[in-house]
Amino acid sequence: MHEVSLALSLLEILRSYAVKDGFQHIRTVKLSMGKMSCVEPRALTFAFEIQAAGTLAEGAVLEFDIRPAILYCFSCTCEHEVDGYTAECPTCQSMNVLLTGGTEALQLLEFEAE
Repeated sequence: MHEVSLALSLLEILRSYAVKDGFQHIRTVKLSMGKMSCVEPRALTFAFEIQAAGTLAEGAVLEFDIRPAILYCFSCTCEHEVDGYTAECPTCQSMNVLLTGGTEALQLLEFEAE
């Protein structure tokens, strides 16, 4: 479960901001990622809650902005939001497609601290 290492990395980033900016507690953390990024939000939330115990982020709420998976077809020049990767265009069934959205890596967008 790589979400544990992601949670630990996120906590280290937040700690470094706290040292630099002098705040004592994190209330919310907003993250962005693609739907196809292989990060499970519930698993990350669980790992974060466990790892944040006793830290400045204890009790912080994770919020997710999950970017949709977008498939572009070179044959019919259509874009489609898809639930998962498919090698075929839903409109023309061409296999001349490219996944253009939804693979974005996990990013820290913002956090609320006091």
